[in-house]
Amino acid sequence: MAKRKKVTKRRKAVKKKPAKRKKLKKGAWTSADIKLLKKLFGNNPTAMIAAELGRPKDAVKKKASRMGLRKSKRYMKSLGRT
Repeated sequence: MAKRKKVTKRRKAVKKKPAKRKKLKKGAWTSADIKLLKKLFGNNPTAMIAAELGRPKDAVKKKASRMGLRKSKRYMKSLGRT
């Protein structure tokens, strides 16, 4: 006897809703944003600062670089960098 093929039902593709993300700011930096960036940049992770400001991490890096801000030696040493 010939073997019968097993018939399977196809499932409909279910569209998943994308996870809600915090809306990031775009555009000009306010004086309050700049003040907070100056205060936090030297001793805190850039990702944490970006989350606090509601801006992309790369935008925070670029703004800090243009302002001449640097991570403190103590912070870099705590990361294992000299």
